[in-house]
Amino acid sequence: MYLVIGDVLNQNEVKDACAVLDAAQFVDGRATAGWHARAVKNNLQAGRGDNGVDTLRATLAKRIEANALFRMFARPSRLTPLILSRYEPGMAYGSHVDDAMIGGIRTDISFTLFLDDPETYDGGALIIETTAGEEEVKLAPGQLVAYPSTTLHRVDPVTRGTRRVAVGWARSQVRHADQREILFDLDTTVEELRHADVPRQTLDRVMKTRSNLLRRWMES
Repeated sequence: MYLVIGDVLNQNEVKDACAVLDAAQFVDGRATAGWHARAVKNNLQAGRGDNGVDTLRATLAKRIEANALFRMFARPSRLTPLILSRYEPGMAYGSHVDDAMIGGIRTDISFTLFLDDPETYDGGALIIETTAGEEEVKLAPGQLVAYPSTTLHRVDPVTRGTRRVAVGWARSQVRHADQREILFDLDTTVEELRHADVPRQTLDRVMKTRSNLLRRWMES
């Protein structure tokens, strides 16, 4: 299961982020790839040690962590430092699965926050490979897609323009994707019942089930 989340950033926040990246120094993205992914990774990423870039990473991480839908879907306990990536024409990232540990953090959820208008570049779609087929994701600036880190995925070659994104990973309080999906469905149902004319006892039973599953599945 993957989830698209709209308006993680507003238009002004996107504009500010792009202004920082316009002035940033970028390096070969293969430096942060695992040995298996390094062979298929061809992009650039913002270097470290730039105060503006470091502040942007922290700001974006806070906005992502504060998003209620992201928290309900991912149940994050920790985020890795974000990677700010740039793709120019001819660049791509071949099919790969993310490392199980990044920066000492177990990776349960992968996410990509889009920063450029999709009309300004061709190609560059994120392709998530599922058992039901391939899902193509190319979002408006400020929107985010999150999906299990166990998933094979790739970025198609950019053929025109520039594609900039922030990517990162979350350790979840609930390790297994199928359990997170059940809890996400329950939370969605709870929100619907809260605004529906149903007996209090009905909501109580759903809340009891949710709480008991959290006790069973959550890690401290």
